[in-house]
Amino acid sequence: MAKGASSEGGGGGGGGGGGIYSVSSGDQLDKKSGGPTASATVAVMCQGAGKGEPLEPHPLPPPLALPPPQRETWTRQMDFIMSCVGFAVGLGNVWRFPYLCYKNGGGVFLIPYLLIALIGGIPIFFLEISLGQFMKAGSINVWNIAPLFKGLGFASMVIVFYCNTYYIMVLAWGFYYLVKSFTATLPWATCGNPWNSLECVEIFRHEDCANGTAHGNLTCDELSDKRSPVIEFWENKVLNLSGGLEFPGAINWEVTLCLIACWVLVYFCVWKGVKSTGKIVYFTATFPYVVLIILLIRGVMLPGAQDGIIYYLKPDWSKLAAPQVWIDAGTQIFFSYAIGLGALTALGSYNRFNNNCYKDAIILALINSGTSFFSGFVVFSILGFMAAEQGVDISKVAESGPGLAFIAYPRAVTLMPIAPLWAALFFFMLLLLGLDSQFVGVEGFITGILDFFPATYAFRFQREVTVAVTCIVCFFIELSMVTEGGMYVFQLFDYYSASGTTLLWQAFWECVVIAWVYGADRFMDDIACMIGYRPSSWMKWCWMFLTPLVCLGIFFFNVAYYKPLIYNNSYTYPWWGEAIGWGFALSSMLCVPLTALYKLIRAKGTLAERWHHLTQPIWGLHHLEYKVPESDIGVLTTLTPVSDGSAKVVILESVM
Repeated sequence: MAKGASSEGGGGGGGGGGGIYSVSSGDQLDKKSGGPTASATVAVMCQGAGKGEPLEPHPLPPPLALPPPQRETWTRQMDFIMSCVGFAVGLGNVWRFPYLCYKNGGGVFLIPYLLIALIGGIPIFFLEISLGQFMKAGSINVWNIAPLFKGLGFASMVIVFYCNTYYIMVLAWGFYYLVKSFTATLPWATCGNPWNSLECVEIFRHEDCANGTAHGNLTCDELSDKRSPVIEFWENKVLNLSGGLEFPGAINWEVTLCLIACWVLVYFCVWKGVKSTGKIVYFTATFPYVVLIILLIRGVMLPGAQDGIIYYLKPDWSKLAAPQVWIDAGTQIFFSYAIGLGALTALGSYNRFNNNCYKDAIILALINSGTSFFSGFVVFSILGFMAAEQGVDISKVAESGPGLAFIAYPRAVTLMPIAPLWAALFFFMLLLLGLDSQFVGVEGFITGILDFFPATYAFRFQREVTVAVTCIVCFFIELSMVTEGGMYVFQLFDYYSASGTTLLWQAFWECVVIAWVYGADRFMDDIACMIGYRPSSWMKWCWMFLTPLVCLGIFFFNVAYYKPLIYNNSYTYPWWGEAIGWGFALSSMLCVPLTALYKLIRAKGTLAERWHHLTQPIWGLHHLEYKVPESDIGVLTTLTPVSDGSAKVVILESVM
């Protein structure tokens, strides 16, 4: 075999001095010529189905003026696992899943949740990781596998940019609460502060209201109309909430400083690439579990905790007939698995070519869903205690989202002994849960940007500068969220830019392109080239039929039952605010059809010829070159032939 071989689409590679190795199905790597030198090129062939003959070498492409830079890989495979755990296991697992479980029938909710995880979440999770590993590219260039649909890459970049922009605001608020927790008396536990109104009343325990009167001459009914210092601290001090989106007001400089601190942390976590990111996540991904265990131990020892856990798990079988339960389960799966954002693809692209991404995907899915379920015990043991202390039903204190993190839990810790300690622990956990999701999201965005531009545009400190520019641009956009009207802006981003609708649209097209345009069997064979065996046929059938149908069903349900955004059940957004929100959603959703239409118009030939040309994969040098340790030579496992009758050659380069 020649020292270079190319695959369909024109990719090729050449070796320098060194031995040439070739592999056919069932063989081990066998040295064909030469002795070991500084480097060796290994040509690994996935032959055409039923052919059994090696691929005839194609002419080498012209030499590159500048060779593509060597792609980074994880130092250890555990770095990849931890990064995926850090990214996918985030705030939604802690503050959204437990509430949805309680709201939708307790333990019964696990039935639709697990079912949709099997037919929707896990297959797409595996698809994104394996696609990144196979193509060795970020969220844009990975769709060179079907260039007509490269709009999927642009769409994921738009979505993850929006997420990176608004998600970090939760970290800034959490950081602010963490700083304020280091006081003898928590600032949200008392009235009489400059931000409190005359309506503020420090009544938390229902025994204070047992005799029909409380707080001077106020009756219990009158007391219910008063405001808690916890809510006033959140709305008047942290948010300094204005009357609406049309009243932006002044910037809250304390929260702005916290936002700057969070961005500085993110920058130094990401600026050197996966070599540094892979180390940091060992702490940021694991320590929240330590805190969750501590909070659970503390929570179950509190009075009322048992009632809270019963509320969380008590099955209500009638809920299974409600469509909203299935919609909530599907939406939560896509949110918590971080599907459609392109970050999983970017993380997978740093894997070794022969990494068992199939096994990794199953393990990561189990960790993700297991964390969600475990978090419910932590959250509802605390909420049960709070409900018992206040003498109200748990439905009155059960919250999700920011309401749980910044109202319900802060109120709960004011009822505990050594309140500042538990407050600091909780907000430190919140900060870490969000931090690794944030910097891995930024990593996914940066990977897509750097992969998109040719190597000829490379310059010294390219990555560091790109990360800095991204952080600065996001920060200036977020200045609109630290104003008095900032919460209304935050809700617009959260409700529209990375909503269930946009993620479902993205996931639907990913399955269609891989299963029907590129070919499900073909992609299964590509995975076999990487891991040495074909995954379960269940994955193929999900990609072809089940997952697209689930995505489409939930998508149309969301559209049919769309409700305009309302903040805090009281403020209705103006028409132009709704228009901005839909602009966020459509800016990603339209990337797929508009990019496809543009490419079809620009191509030459008949429509059929254009389709055929634009759906042929583009195999580039960059994603066909992989590092193979010397120890792997001679022990490669069996490679399964591709099913489309054409042969591919994967060029592997190993350092001797």
